[in-house]
Amino acid sequence: MKTLLINAHPDYQNPAHYSLKLKTAFEERYHKAFPQEELTSLTLYAQDIPRIKEGQLQSIWAKQATGTALTTEEALVAKTSQDLLQQFKEHQRIVIASPLHNFNIPSALKDYLDNILIARETFRYLDTPQADGKASTGLMTEDYRMLVLYASGSIYTENDFYQDLDFAPKYLKAMFQGVMGFDQVAIVRAEGTATLPEEAIMTKATQQLAERFEAFYR
Repeated sequence: MKTLLINAHPDYQNPAHYSLKLKTAFEERYHKAFPQEELTSLTLYAQDIPRIKEGQLQSIWAKQATGTALTTEEALVAKTSQDLLQQFKEHQRIVIASPLHNFNIPSALKDYLDNILIARETFRYLDTPQADGKASTGLMTEDYRMLVLYASGSIYTENDFYQDLDFAPKYLKAMFQGVMGFDQVAIVRAEGTATLPEEAIMTKATQQLAERFEAFYR
């Protein structure tokens, strides 16, 4: 099966960032486990991810809905968006290395999701809502799995103030598993990076990675 490794850090070439340390640890573990397999990499901030705005996805979707011809620039953006969607669908294992920025995912990762959360491609709307009120169903149901390599300055897993602010991983899980139908979403956390020693953070995080990795490819 194919694995897509997404680097969602704006400072994507700086190995000092904890999410990128986890990314490196994942790559090392992957190549050791699957020496003959090729790992597909996507660095979000190294390219122009189409955005929902005039001249890009907003204009493209409106024109496509009415059969209006795209401009040359819009056609290029549309192709980029389609290529991202196709790449995503071709990989049954998705790994995202991401920091927490202002209590949420980085903006380029949200832009990326806007290119893959496409009705009739990764999910579809139902004619009749289900008993629980859900009016859509996922189309990514053939053993698709996601692993998030997640770094945060604070600790979000203790029963305190920050637990209620832990909605970034909840959002990702809701989109990938709840909307698109992924079978599994797992999270590896390097947390407390603003206060705890690096060794303690990475020891705990790499232990989590070892556990999640085995289940991810089982």
